[in-house]
Order: sequence, then structure tokens, then C-alpha cells
Amino acid sequence: MTTEAIRRGTEWLGEAGVRPTRQRVALAALLVGDGNNRHVTAESLFAAVKDQGESVSLATVYNTLKAFCEAGLMQEVTVDGSRSYFDTNTHEHPHFFWEQDGHLTDAPADQMVISRLPDVPEGSEIASVDVVIRLRPKT
Repeated sequence: MTTEAIRRGTEWLGEAGVRPTRQRVALAALLVGDGNNRHVTAESLFAAVKDQGESVSLATVYNTLKAFCEAGLMQEVTVDGSRSYFDTNTHEHPHFFWEQDGHLTDAPADQMVISRLPDVPEGSEIASVDVVIRLRPKT
């Protein structure tokens, strides 16, 4: 892990007022250290941090990702009832889910138009609209 990645990760945490523990900084450096957005699962981030030689449990990775979401640093994207991805791009935007290999990427938001949403029940308001477009190879 580069010094620049650690610096970026530490700044990212600081912008949201998240205490920069050693484990949080290691995870943050992997997530934003190169300046690009990431879509990760807890398992893929756990594998990446282990490859860096860091001592972090899978439970810590899950808890840290949830804490990053609560701090507004990331958003959780649920693809199905059992699979969640965590996205460092917190702006509302659609996603492509590539069924063949199970990864998530951003879809071009400027090409998507939602012209009408259903009326919500009385006393409710729309918190967000999540769009996941599932892709597979043509047969």
C-alpha cells in the first residue's frame, strides 16, 4: 500500500469525521487510495486487505463497511436478498450487475430516464430509487 493511498484513505475518513484506526485506514486506502470509485463485497475487500498483509477479521470488514455507509462515505447496493455490494460513489446512479462473473459497475446515469414513479402510500416518502440492470452474454 502506497503512502499516497494511505493519505487519501485517511483524508476520506477525516472528511466524514470517522476516527482513523489502523484497520479503517487500511480498508479506506484500498477503497479510495487510487482516486477511483470501487464496488466491493465484504468478502472481496477482506481478501484484498489480507493480500496487503493486514490483520483484519471478516466481521471487522463487515462492521467497517456498515460504519462507512452510516457516515455517508459509501452506499450499499443490494443485488439480491443475499448479496450486497458497497460503492464509494455516493451520488444516485444506476448499476450494471454482470451475472456471468458477479460484479457490479456503474451504468451511465445520463442515459437513463425515469419518467414516472408510482404514488407512495400516505405518510411515506421516497428515500431513494435503486436501479440495478442485470446483464448476461447474448446466446
